[in-house]
Amino acid sequence: MTIPIIIITAIVSIMSLNNRALMDKLQFNPYNTYHKKQWYRLITHAFVHADYMHLFINMLVFLSFGIAVEKMFGELKLIGIISNPTFHFVTLYLGGTIIASLTTLKKHKDNYYYNSVGASGAVSAIVFTSIFFQPLSNLYLMGIIPIPAIVFGVVYLVYSNYMSRKSTDNINHDAHFIGAVFGFIYPLLIDPKLFKIFLNQLGLWVN
Repeated sequence: MTIPIIIITAIVSIMSLNNRALMDKLQFNPYNTYHKKQWYRLITHAFVHADYMHLFINMLVFLSFGIAVEKMFGELKLIGIISNPTFHFVTLYLGGTIIASLTTLKKHKDNYYYNSVGASGAVSAIVFTSIFFQPLSNLYLMGIIPIPAIVFGVVYLVYSNYMSRKSTDNINHDAHFIGAVFGFIYPLLIDPKLFKIFLNQLGLWVN
């Protein structure tokens, strides 16, 4: 599902970048979402992006981790924990999209001028599900410096929380933080016993 989602997102994003009315219709505007009951915006905003660089970065990260998470869900099917990996992958992605937006909805529901776009909440969910299953795998900071995934995860959460409180840029750090947390706990929603896998990877559990 990673490739189809990337293709759909790319098409919709490019269309919206060339059609202001479409962008206005699909972006996450908490005021219209809440007061006009346009709940679809909780999902559609993930398929539009602020510019081509925003689209490229989100989809590149999603490609890198999405395929890995699909493989992980496939392995869960092989050992009998889940029966439909595609269902769980789509639920994780769309669930990350929606849940990552709820804090923003509450915070800005009366602000008509606030808008947010991008798949960052969903992508953060995918990344942190990957971290759950492979916490000691190396991620490469700036594409060069290796850092254990679990360390990256902690730094990412601390940074996102700090920047959310600071609120000095136009990035929705709340979505990053909430999406990441959702992605990390999603395996536990499938089966709480999967926490043993996380502990085993850290060397903290012996069967």
